[in-house]
Amino acid sequence: DVEAIRFLHNARRTAVKSRAEAITALKSAVVNAPEPIREQLRDLSTKALVEACAGLRPGVVEPGALAAAVKTALRSLARRIRMLDHEIAALEADLHPLVDDAAADLIARFGVGYETAAQLLITVGDNPDRISNEAAFASLCGVAPIPASSGKTTRHRLNRGGNRQANRALHIIVLARLKRDPRTRAYRDKRLAQGKSKRDIIRCLKRAVAREMFQLLTQKIRS
Repeated sequence: DVEAIRFLHNARRTAVKSRAEAITALKSAVVNAPEPIREQLRDLSTKALVEACAGLRPGVVEPGALAAAVKTALRSLARRIRMLDHEIAALEADLHPLVDDAAADLIARFGVGYETAAQLLITVGDNPDRISNEAAFASLCGVAPIPASSGKTTRHRLNRGGNRQANRALHIIVLARLKRDPRTRAYRDKRLAQGKSKRDIIRCLKRAVAREMFQLLTQKIRS
């Protein structure tokens, strides 16, 4: 059920955003904390920092007790992060089986994760007939090439329109394949040798991934 995936995916996305904001706030608070507290915490990894701050025992916050106030704030932020971790994990436990049922073939493809698969399912929606063909899907995702030729130079540029979340999903897939997929890396190296820019190569790869994803999505939803 794509609508069920939509609700869970949106809830997860807001939780992930809140977690990222809380981590940023925690690290900023450490940077601005009094030196004894900063010295104790500043070299820790994010995970270790959250655990250390969640276990702080600040004591009573009262006028003049700056250290206690700072530790209380750090503990609050760290515990919020841990709460959001549990919330994200719970949402994923509900979301993943739905995505597996709706698009197992999609998840099986290199570089496609549950977040990107869910977003692409949402983009296509429950009524794929509104997307008449692969070119329409590419346009919807903002990866249809736009002519940008001048003089004797013939080229295309990145499309800045379309559904930005779907475009981001395709971008994530391309980056994952550029990092670990031998075929994609070989294509990149070949095109670089031909004088293509990295931006042009990514544009071409996103267009190819859109073509691949469209076939998988529409076959599953229409079956």
